[in-house]
Amino acid sequence: MALGFLFGGGVGTELYGLEMYEAHPVMRELYARVSRWTGLAVEQILRDELPGTPEERQSAATIRESALALGVHDVLVERGLRPGVLGGLSLGAMTASCLAGAIGRRELFEMLAYARHTPRLPPEEPEQGLALAFAPADGGNAGFPGEGRPGVHLSGDFGPTADGELRILMLSGERTALDALEGELPPGSLVPLPDRTIAVHSPLRRHFRAFMASRIAAIPFSDPRVPLVSCLERKALTTGAEVRDLFARNPTDPISLVDVCAGMKERGVRLALVIGGSIPNGLLRFPFPVVHVDKPEHIQQVFASVYDLGIDLVPARAS
Repeated sequence: MALGFLFGGGVGTELYGLEMYEAHPVMRELYARVSRWTGLAVEQILRDELPGTPEERQSAATIRESALALGVHDVLVERGLRPGVLGGLSLGAMTASCLAGAIGRRELFEMLAYARHTPRLPPEEPEQGLALAFAPADGGNAGFPGEGRPGVHLSGDFGPTADGELRILMLSGERTALDALEGELPPGSLVPLPDRTIAVHSPLRRHFRAFMASRIAAIPFSDPRVPLVSCLERKALTTGAEVRDLFARNPTDPISLVDVCAGMKERGVRLALVIGGSIPNGLLRFPFPVVHVDKPEHIQQVFASVYDLGIDLVPARAS
């Protein structure tokens, strides 16, 4: 049985990991390096208000989330907890790729910092938005709310809620189209996110994908050294070329936590550590037990679960 590390893809404004940063020198050392690589002060990464323009804000938020994820990983590794399988959503997939050895840490953070320079869209372009949709879990292949409607795109599948009643989807697109769809659906079945102005994982991010293409092409990618599952389709990523392709397609292609979890389970994961705070605790149903880790006290919970379930720990690698 394997221990999996699972990384979410959210870039929200809530702060996580402050206690971990203050308690663990290895995490403070990482943040100092991230500051040098990105040009952001440690306090900006850790707790300051994010920049106001959308692309600068998105870039800083991704740096914050990835620094937390890698820092928590380093704390766990210090205690002998190494992943046997890695997986993540969107930004989390890139973080997992880094921890699998497919891309260097400096290259990852310099890439995330470079994204702040993404050109603004012309003012005549429609305002973008993001929403969460809640559909019956037993709907099978019924599609998604608003399927076929201009300006609405399925951008993520988070799978069933913890009680198994609903399936949570993410929709991206034009703000007016999402607002109109909300008015036509039963109350509460579509929830626009008012502070999200970037239609992630949809065709509306083609300009961002094009802007980042040359940067990604110049990054050296290696074959993953730890089993790594994709969030863009149900498969393992085994070559550097496949990881580069994930980085290139990530802005415009829909993501699936269902595929990530299925891939991890197929590769022997019987316990997953959900690293950071971007996947809410208790909201979703997983095909294996999970422990959320973003505070020092969570580490003891990890050890208790590891021993209770008889999980194999990955031996430490020679440095």
